[in-house]
Amino acid sequence: MRTLMLSCLVFPAALAAQSPSPVPAPPVSPAWDVSNPPVAPGVWEEIAIDTDEGTWVDLDVSPDGRKIVFELLGDLYLLPIGGGEAKNISAGLHWDMHPVFSPDGSRIAFTSDRTGEGGKGGDNLWTIERLSDGSWGSPRQVSKETFRLVTQPAWTPDGRFIVGRKHFTSRRSIGAGEMWLYHAGSVSEGTPMTTKSSDQKDTGEPVFSPCGRYLYYSLDATPGESFEYDKDSNKSIFAIDRLDRVTGEVERLIEGPGGACRPTPSPDGASLAFVRRVRFQSTLFVMDLSSGEARAVYGGLERDMQEAWSIHGVSPRMAWTPDSGSIVAWAGGTIRRIDAATGEATVVPFRVKDTRRVARALRTRQEPWAESFDVRMITGAAVSPAGDRVVYSALGRMYVKALPGGEPVRLTTQGEDFEFMPSFSRDGSKVVYVSWNDRGLGRVRVIDAAGGVEGRAVTPEPGRYVDPVFTPDGERVVYGKVGGGMLSGPVWGRDPGLYVVSVGGGAPTLVSKTGTGPQFGAEGDRVFLTVRRFEKDSDKASLISVDLASGKDVRTHLTSDWATEFKVSPDGAWVAFAERFNVYVTPMVATGRAVAVGPSSGGVPVEKVSSSAGSGLAWSGDSSRLCWTLGPDLYTLEVSGVVERLRDRRGPGKVPEASATPIGFRAKGDAPTGVIALTGGRVVTMRDGDPSGGVIEDGVVVVEGNRIRAVGRRGEVAVPAGAAVIDAGGRTIVPGFIDVHAHGPMGEHGVIVRDNWVAQANLAFGVTTIHDPSNHTPTIFTYSEMQRAGAVVGPRTYSTGTILYGAAGSFRAEVESLEDALFHLGRMKAVGAFSVKSYNQPRRDQRQQVVEAARRLGMMVMPEGGSLFKHNMTMVIDGHSSVEHTLPVETAYRDVIGLWSRTDVGYTATLLVGYGGLGAENYWYDRDDVWAHGRLLRYVPRVVVDPLSRRRMKAPDEEYNHLRSARIPKALTDAGGRAHVGAHGQMPGLGFHWEAWSHAQGGMTPVEMLRAMTFNGARYIGMDHALGSLEAGKLADLVVLGKNPLEDWRNTDSVAMVMINGRLYDAGDLSEVAPAKGPARRYWFHGQDAGRVMFTALAGSGCEGCSRPGGACRPWLTHTHEGESGYR
Repeated sequence: MRTLMLSCLVFPAALAAQSPSPVPAPPVSPAWDVSNPPVAPGVWEEIAIDTDEGTWVDLDVSPDGRKIVFELLGDLYLLPIGGGEAKNISAGLHWDMHPVFSPDGSRIAFTSDRTGEGGKGGDNLWTIERLSDGSWGSPRQVSKETFRLVTQPAWTPDGRFIVGRKHFTSRRSIGAGEMWLYHAGSVSEGTPMTTKSSDQKDTGEPVFSPCGRYLYYSLDATPGESFEYDKDSNKSIFAIDRLDRVTGEVERLIEGPGGACRPTPSPDGASLAFVRRVRFQSTLFVMDLSSGEARAVYGGLERDMQEAWSIHGVSPRMAWTPDSGSIVAWAGGTIRRIDAATGEATVVPFRVKDTRRVARALRTRQEPWAESFDVRMITGAAVSPAGDRVVYSALGRMYVKALPGGEPVRLTTQGEDFEFMPSFSRDGSKVVYVSWNDRGLGRVRVIDAAGGVEGRAVTPEPGRYVDPVFTPDGERVVYGKVGGGMLSGPVWGRDPGLYVVSVGGGAPTLVSKTGTGPQFGAEGDRVFLTVRRFEKDSDKASLISVDLASGKDVRTHLTSDWATEFKVSPDGAWVAFAERFNVYVTPMVATGRAVAVGPSSGGVPVEKVSSSAGSGLAWSGDSSRLCWTLGPDLYTLEVSGVVERLRDRRGPGKVPEASATPIGFRAKGDAPTGVIALTGGRVVTMRDGDPSGGVIEDGVVVVEGNRIRAVGRRGEVAVPAGAAVIDAGGRTIVPGFIDVHAHGPMGEHGVIVRDNWVAQANLAFGVTTIHDPSNHTPTIFTYSEMQRAGAVVGPRTYSTGTILYGAAGSFRAEVESLEDALFHLGRMKAVGAFSVKSYNQPRRDQRQQVVEAARRLGMMVMPEGGSLFKHNMTMVIDGHSSVEHTLPVETAYRDVIGLWSRTDVGYTATLLVGYGGLGAENYWYDRDDVWAHGRLLRYVPRVVVDPLSRRRMKAPDEEYNHLRSARIPKALTDAGGRAHVGAHGQMPGLGFHWEAWSHAQGGMTPVEMLRAMTFNGARYIGMDHALGSLEAGKLADLVVLGKNPLEDWRNTDSVAMVMINGRLYDAGDLSEVAPAKGPARRYWFHGQDAGRVMFTALAGSGCEGCSRPGGACRPWLTHTHEGESGYR
């Protein structure tokens, strides 16, 4: 079922190569310095900063009460306690934060991502010392973590040690914190003071009592072990605990409604300042530690991070004055001195006049259409036992190619069904595969390897079938049957599992409910399967075998933490496996128990045999070749030397480089013929630079083929004779909408359905282009190419594919050098990606290396925002293409907006799932009767809509955090920056409009909102020369609205017709209107009582399709399962 990339390890004889590998090994790069990355000249520029406002400012007051140290845009500044001009004491490209004075005022501890010991640049604790002349010396490193990074320092009262928050992650990059103690005068590994309660519940903000006996800290005290978004701050979320350093006892000091965070003891030890929510408003409290009485002091703080991810602090650091009379804190963009008794606040004015280095943002031109294109997403490639042919699936059809130099041709001639997952019989005479038809569902079919009209079905019932293989004698077929899905429906989904059936047909026999990926070794009486028993720090992948006749006598042969596939050689002597995108070979050793394998295995010899990425493993019939693909290339490698080294580790050294044989082909880009003229409507062209939106009343849009031929007023634009004329009177024509942060399944279990209701719901609501920054690589790129070729109807589809993940998991992208980054981006470019998603790579140097690799390969990087404001700003500085997801702060002030707007880094806020409080999705369920939306129910089944919308949350406006977050893209727009719209897949079709309307709630005008929905999105993905506005020569993607969005921004969903690539569809049923006529689209839930449809196979614990870490899963997204793996 897993199909990705394929290479041929040839033992005795090598296949001739026709092209070099598309991912050459890069030269060794120089050492990486975060403060001075080794990149090409001209990437960086210096910009001026002049601001009297700051965003999320951590600060401290010197022990003598004369100075304030604070952070702003990654540098540390000193300021007189009364205010004035701020002095930079840590200038550089590195990001410094969390400054805190030592007890004697001679040193400042802080967090910095500068390159330290070991040559790695990630968040660690550092100190800087004041010299005798009053200046500040060179920073000294304290902690030296490269993965479990350390932030939020605080001194022991004697100045000898520093405590920090150490970050721990497992599968989810959310992570949790522990308090670790470090010696202040040396670089050390530290020693733990607290233990995390789970892998996902945060703990941080450590600080010592003045006497030094107690350590205060805040923690997520909500029930359970899993992190949850949108927790109710009217209840208790965070609490404050106190550790007794003498007895080891931990006391819960403060909890209750509104939570409690940022504990700050007064210098006299009598009081504890902290932050609590009062009806969503973060408020400064002071507690008397003797009586326990807590009183509200100041209600003007910024919204804290109790409902978000808070590894850099739940609330900005504040400090008491030495007399314990006042608290100095950041609020409202300024520093304020707050009287602890009266609550009176006085602004401490500051001004920062400085410079910052910023990198040129990644933006590459992409062509959304061409007359022909290279088919790059090859799946299910299988080489014949003789090595003279390869069969594979591309564009939803099977192709066979004679090796090495033949032309790919269809194996069948039928035109109704899609075809996937082919496999040769061991004698090379037959091919087994699965077919799919939306109406007739799927079958397992067998066809002569010479080809024919269509394979003969060997499964007696329709269903959803995957992974078919022949038994070694070719008399039977073993395959997987999976249950119903949200795209294909529930019928014929009973009794999933592994089955065997005669090639001549008949009744299938259930073999096993456990295991996937059937294969055979030397014998035909036992079938090998892969089983996964998912744990937090391992997939626990196992290669097992069972008796084919009974499904019993289970034997476990190999185990691996992260292997994504195993492949046994036909002679049973060898096993190949793929792990972390590389291919390895090891002997099949019988020990009577499971043998652990991995890239660093010590128990048995393991040899890495790929230099470029590889997947989709397959051996030749005589066990002399191992095959894998990468994009459109079949790799071949002479590995007789590898075998000798596996037998005897004294063998020769280097594995020969694999050669690449291209097996792909060029396909014709779909485009209609004919002329269409839309007349009489209001045309909103969205020409770049026109603040009015380029409105043309009583306009005409002429489309010829798939391009706009002319746009103008009636009478000024001639309507060609013979054109199909569409009366658009009283309607508004706008460019096709572009969802730059979409999610949703493009297939199920490696099978593409023809009419995907998720994709077509988006199209029917006017979305003509999507960019999905997290999806299953083979599935979405297969769908993308099928859409380009006209095999499916849906929006233009682009994606990053699977994310470059920074936490644990089989798909983790390990980046420890520029070479690693080039490897990962190269493998994604090989399958058709022009962008990648850098997803919570923990260190700054790793993220910089991904950006530099993209710059060299002509790609873009859309990073996961991850509710990390400080990291978001380094993404802007380092030249990422955008920041994805909302900044977690309530407001971005002049420092942030002034810097960001001077770059070309975009902003995709995804307000529907915003950080810090209730997202906009909840708002629209609250305020609208979504369950009664007729158009929506035409495209989205009630089993999706009803559970989300009928019994919905209700909250006052002040609880909806997106109403504040939406002001940030507006401010960025006003300053000359660019925001775009990404719906995050929250509700297909309608969700895109909710996201756009939420931007309007933040103050965007209708024209600004429409620009974010169209032109800005096109520019973001490098396609503004062809999409995003209605201009002659551009591709014909447009939307005809029944109501005017310039009068009411909520009119954007009044879609009457939608045109994509020159084809005009009725938005009511997606029947083609012009230039040809086509039928209405139908889905499995039409004609049924959709409210009674039952799904028994949709349970899931994690979400592959969703890039929001820990976000609520949506049932239309692809799910993984806990427990023992098998066909579901």
